[in-house]
Amino acid sequence: MCFANATSTAQSLLFYSVVKSNTLTNKFGLVSVAVCALMLGLGHNASATPHAMPPSISLAIGDAHELGFVNFGIPSGDADRLNYVNHLIGMALGSEDNAFGQHFTRSNNAFGQLPQAVLAGHVNGTSTSINLGAGGLYTYLFAKYDGPNYGSEVWYVGDLSGIIEIPATAGGYGLSGWTLFGTGVPGVPDGGITAMLLGTALGALGLARRFLLS
Repeated sequence: MCFANATSTAQSLLFYSVVKSNTLTNKFGLVSVAVCALMLGLGHNASATPHAMPPSISLAIGDAHELGFVNFGIPSGDADRLNYVNHLIGMALGSEDNAFGQHFTRSNNAFGQLPQAVLAGHVNGTSTSINLGAGGLYTYLFAKYDGPNYGSEVWYVGDLSGIIEIPATAGGYGLSGWTLFGTGVPGVPDGGITAMLLGTALGALGLARRFLLS
């Protein structure tokens, strides 16, 4: 009689263990499917959301994006151009100054607290069409016009993105070339989406833990 009761109890415990194991397995499977579906859905929405590029913006000599002017901007190596840009950054609005053998004129355009330009990551070109990308990489644009015959225009482009156009000539002289400078602190595109996905994943894991332990 005792043996029969023991056998019955053992069978019941075995059955409960199997059922409990299957229940946990099923719960884990359901949670896994739900989390994967959620992440795939969010990822699809993030990648499928169209990011329209802004229309092309045309800059002009002396416009609202002008940081200043350098007369003449020679020598005009990359390090020289960097010095010219940073000197303009440190000047008072509407002021003039002489340094590095150049004459500097700072525009009256205020752009807030401007960080110093850095040489790392600079880009050179000669085309009048310039691709700034999604924004956040470049802050200043130095453009040289015809050697000693005109001078160099410097624009603030930290609030621009996409394709911009600059004049092919200035004062009747052609564009010699340009340099884009950043500040060494590039922006991170889609940072909000990345943070949202990470937060969603962590939240889903917390819910999954509670569900499995219930």
